[in-house]
Amino acid sequence: MRMKIENGHVLDPGHIDGLRDIWILDGRIEAVTEPGAYMEKADEILDAEGLFVTPGLIDMHVHLREPGQEYKETIESGCRAAVRGGFTAVCCMPNTRPVNDNAGITSWIVQQAEKAGLARVYPVAAITGGLGGQQLNEYADLKGAGAIALSDDGMPVLDGQTMRRAMEYAQAFDLFIISHCEDLSLVAGGVMNEGTVATRLGLGGIPNISEYLMVEREIGLAELTGSRVHIAHVSTRESVRAIRHAKARGVQVTAETAPHYFTLTEEAVGDYDTLAKMNPPLRSEADRQAIIEGLQDGTLDCIATDHAPHASMEKEVPFDEAPNGIIGLETSLGLSLKLVHDGFLSLADLIRLMSKNPARILGMNNDLLPGAPADLTLMDIKASWEVAPASFASLSRNTPFGGWQLTGQAVATIVGGRLVYKV
Repeated sequence: MRMKIENGHVLDPGHIDGLRDIWILDGRIEAVTEPGAYMEKADEILDAEGLFVTPGLIDMHVHLREPGQEYKETIESGCRAAVRGGFTAVCCMPNTRPVNDNAGITSWIVQQAEKAGLARVYPVAAITGGLGGQQLNEYADLKGAGAIALSDDGMPVLDGQTMRRAMEYAQAFDLFIISHCEDLSLVAGGVMNEGTVATRLGLGGIPNISEYLMVEREIGLAELTGSRVHIAHVSTRESVRAIRHAKARGVQVTAETAPHYFTLTEEAVGDYDTLAKMNPPLRSEADRQAIIEGLQDGTLDCIATDHAPHASMEKEVPFDEAPNGIIGLETSLGLSLKLVHDGFLSLADLIRLMSKNPARILGMNNDLLPGAPADLTLMDIKASWEVAPASFASLSRNTPFGGWQLTGQAVATIVGGRLVYKV
C-alpha cells in the first residue's frame, strides 16, 4: 500500500525544511520529493496543507501502569494517549506490579504493545531486583527480551557502589542507565519544594540539593566508568549547571526535563492542590528559568512527560497522603509549543528536543530518508484548544492543566506507515 502526504511543510532539523511530498510504501518512507515531482499512484492521500510534518515524537519517560494497576492506565490506553499527543514511541518505566525486573515481564510488555498496534513501546527494565537498590538484574536477558535501558525510576539507587557496578554491567551490553536522582536522607519526608510556599502551607519541604547531589554522583560515576548515564526529570538550577559543566569536559551524560518544570512553579500548589504534587516537586521561578536556559543551550537534551496516571480517588486526599505525579502525554506538545510561541525556542529546536535527540539517545535514527520506518507527526502549531481532561484517552485525569487554553497540537500520527490517530 502506498500513502502520499502532500502539501505539508516537512521539518526534519538538519535535513529538510520546506514544502515536500512524502511517499510511504509498505510502512517505510519511499521518497521525499518536491511537491508534484513524483508521479506514482497513491492508494491513500493525506492532505497536510497548513501543517508541519516532522519525524515522530518520542517520549523517553512514561508510566503505563500495566501490569498491576490497570485501573490507572493500561498499555493500550497509554499508547492511545501517546498517539493523540503526537508520540510515535514511548519508553515505559519498570515500576509496575510486579516490577519489570526480568525477561518474562519485559517480553510480555512488548507483546501487549504489539497487540495494541498504536505507539511503539520500548521497555525500560529495572536496575535492581524489585527496585530494592541492592541486587543487580540479569541485563543480558533483559536486553534480549527488548529492554532499551535500565532504571529504578521512582526510587533512587542509594548505594554508590551498586550504581557503579550497574553502570559497568550495563555498558557491557550496550545499555545505559536512566537515573532517578534523589537523596532520600535530604528529602526527609518532604512533600513539596522547600521554600516560602511550603512554609506558608505548613508542609515539609524538599531542598534542591536532594536532587543535585545525586546528579553530581551519577556524573562522577559515569566519568569514572566511561559509561553513559541519562538524568531523568531535571528540576533544579544546580542540576542544570552540573550537567552543563560535565558535558563541557566530555562526560557521557544526557538529561531530560518535563513540561511542568518549565511551565509551572511551586506557586501552583496554591491551597494544597494535589494535582500539582509531583516528584521532583515544582520548584522556584529561578529554577524554571534555568530549565528553559538548559533547553536553549543544549544542556538538557530532551523533553519527556514523566506521564504518571493516578485515579481521582487517590489524588482527592490530604496533600501529604496524595501520590506524586501527573499525566502528560496529551498536553506535552501544546505546553512545549508555548516555548516556541514565546520566542524561547525555534520550532526546529523543539523537534530536536522531542524527536531527534530522544532517538539519538536511544540509539536510533529517525531522519526522514528513503528506507526509514514511516513514523511521522503532523501538527497544527496555530490551532487553539482547551485542555479537557474528561476527553483524554488516558484512563486517568490527574493534570493541573485542565481548562488551560493552548496553541498547537498533533492532528495526525503515523506509525510504521499506518495512520493511528487523526483529528
